[in-house]
Amino acid sequence: MRDEGVTKYHCEFEEGEPPTLAAIADLMRCRDRLFAAHLIGVYPDGIGYGNASVRIESSNRFFITGTQTGHKPTLMAADYCEVIDYDIQQNRVRCRGKIPASSESMTHAAVYELNPAICAIIHVHNRDLWQKYMHRLPTTAAAVPYGTPAMAAEMRRLYETSELPRLKMLIMAGHEEGLITFGATLADAEQVLLRAMSI
Repeated sequence: MRDEGVTKYHCEFEEGEPPTLAAIADLMRCRDRLFAAHLIGVYPDGIGYGNASVRIESSNRFFITGTQTGHKPTLMAADYCEVIDYDIQQNRVRCRGKIPASSESMTHAAVYELNPAICAIIHVHNRDLWQKYMHRLPTTAAAVPYGTPAMAAEMRRLYETSELPRLKMLIMAGHEEGLITFGATLADAEQVLLRAMSI
């Protein structure tokens, strides 16, 4: 059974105004390109997959696609959410917007914690890439589920013991078809993904 689309952290959701278009314009364009490339989408059983986020200036807050939006070819501002606080050890995320944040928000938070220079994250699903790069690129342990404190610890382990800081891409062995790229900008994170697809 595929482990996907379930929020595993405690979500403290505050209904509020969506992010401004100016704040998430690049994120919206990037996400919709990823959908068009079938890297974000929805499985036949209706479970969505894939998301993207950007750090808000130099803070620990970030904008991320909202939960259960993978089926939409184009997202509106109301389909995004602001993560305003999180506690990895307490497995808690506080977010604000029209809809709650993605079930992967804890994983995004864990990646942002690795380095303040990381300002954008892309999480996509692609079976060919997932199988091709399994254990060829930094790969999380298969027993570690996404969106949990254990995954955060696994990200830290890989960042400190592998080529992850240089490669900026990892495979999630326990999250079928899942992989993550990151960078200083969305363009950087997207370029890492496109380069991997072209090899």
